[in-house]
Amino acid sequence: MKTEFPAAALQDSLVDLQGNSITIEKALSSYKGKIVLLDLWATWCGDCIKNIPALKTLHEKNPDVEFVYLSMDKNQEAWKNGIEKYTITGQHFYMGNNWKGTFGTSIDLNWIPRYLVLDQEGKIADYYSVKADDPKVQETINHLRKK
Repeated sequence: MKTEFPAAALQDSLVDLQGNSITIEKALSSYKGKIVLLDLWATWCGDCIKNIPALKTLHEKNPDVEFVYLSMDKNQEAWKNGIEKYTITGQHFYMGNNWKGTFGTSIDLNWIPRYLVLDQEGKIADYYSVKADDPKVQETINHLRKK
């Protein structure tokens, strides 16, 4: 299990909802001191959509956790429409259908949805979950709260 993102992976670009380009490092740095659930997803992904109810339940149970979504949609219009259609609350970024980019490769991305839990220092506490209701996700969040 990896506990840190390689420096090169953090330099991959994201686009925020306002259309601004930002590095993954910059995006994640704004959550220092907080527990983060990072969700890699896409609107074309059936398993991602099936997980939304469990994801919303997880969000309701953990209002102190920052939910950050990295969309792997094929275009920004589909991404923005999906956020609205499924009423997904949290921080949203678009990374494009970039499975083999430096970031995707660094986390061995082989399936979405993919959930990672980051600790208060931005280190990876739960490296690999593919279901929002995986007990390991909540257990990791609970453990980090005790830190």
